[in-house]
Amino acid sequence: MVKSKAPEKEDSFGAAPHERPVPRISIAAFVEFPDTGAALQRAGSDRRLSKAHVEVQLGGIKGAVEHFHGQVTPNLLIVETRLNGQAALEELDRLAEVCDASTKVIVVGRVNDVELYRELMRRGASEYLVAPLNPMHLIEVISGLYLDPDASPVGRVIAFVGARGGAGSSTLAHNVGWCIAEELHINTTIVDLDLPFGTTGLDFNDEPGPGIVDALSSPERLDDMLLDRLLVKRGEHLSIFPTPASLERDYDVPAVAFEAVLDSVRHTTPCVIVDLPHIWTPWIKATLVAADEIVIVSTPDLASLRNTKNIVELIRQARPNDAPPKLVINQVGVAKRPEIPAKDFAETIGLEPALVMAFDPAVFGQAANNGQMLNEVAAKTAPAEGIRRLAELLTGRVPQVTQKVSPLLSFLKGKMKA
Repeated sequence: MVKSKAPEKEDSFGAAPHERPVPRISIAAFVEFPDTGAALQRAGSDRRLSKAHVEVQLGGIKGAVEHFHGQVTPNLLIVETRLNGQAALEELDRLAEVCDASTKVIVVGRVNDVELYRELMRRGASEYLVAPLNPMHLIEVISGLYLDPDASPVGRVIAFVGARGGAGSSTLAHNVGWCIAEELHINTTIVDLDLPFGTTGLDFNDEPGPGIVDALSSPERLDDMLLDRLLVKRGEHLSIFPTPASLERDYDVPAVAFEAVLDSVRHTTPCVIVDLPHIWTPWIKATLVAADEIVIVSTPDLASLRNTKNIVELIRQARPNDAPPKLVINQVGVAKRPEIPAKDFAETIGLEPALVMAFDPAVFGQAANNGQMLNEVAAKTAPAEGIRRLAELLTGRVPQVTQKVSPLLSFLKGKMKA
């Protein structure tokens, strides 16, 4: 293992302030140029603004003044001006006459003018941006306007999804979650959303429980105390949201409940690993699109290739401002089974795999039968190293390496100091 500096404190891990979802606000934009409108449209389609209602129109400040004359202005108003200097300020003064006191205003201009910026701020504008706009920078600015500086940090949500049933997505999600918690020392919660068939109980040698179902049935009651009662603790840094893994009841849960529960968990844990079942529903799609990071677990066969391609295309369309998902090709090298080479698989998808995991039934079988993780039963094997590399890639952290010092060397150093 490569030696490295000590990792940062675990509580520094999580979503950056600008990655937090913008609250349910209304945003109206009046632009002068097509490129500004396009940037705003792209920002408005981003997952971080999914709760906000965004409207973009032509007309600039003049159009905004005419539109809102005698009407209530939105929570945020974005206006673009062609003018500079005093002319731009006079235009903004006319906007102030129709603008509610509670409305925040972002002004977009074409000149990087410090004096204009200062005067706009003095007159009550929230921000002045110079076009052309970068969608991600615009999202960051909007998020900053509504971010409570006293709010506690929120965790990063990492969603694991299998390209087909039996691809090993749950096994990898649980192992990566364990590795992040136990080896990288980041507080982690594994949320198993496969309500009837979840395997967290089996993989961690625990009894299945109603924890996640109780939370989903009444998400409005899920405060810190109830969440602490429902979670199963697996050491200093790891918690598990178990599933009942039972067919005795129906699981008719509205999509908003899943969003509310995950939102509650990420407010208490820096890292949230979401184990998604291999089904396709509106809440599965919404959870994938809203996640901070996505891991697709595939196997080297035709059905997995087709499904992976479909998932990647959907994610690219729904998350145009995010990095592409991480691809794991699992179960490579099964004896006598024809398979698609990893290179051809990657070229077809247009995505380099983050990890190619060789098929090792002995190691995986031993861990599953023992109710343990791969890094507990076979830490030096290739699969365990692959799990470790994926955990490091997803978190940007590496384990702290401590050098072992022999008792004799410690004794000699003590004598020398004396």
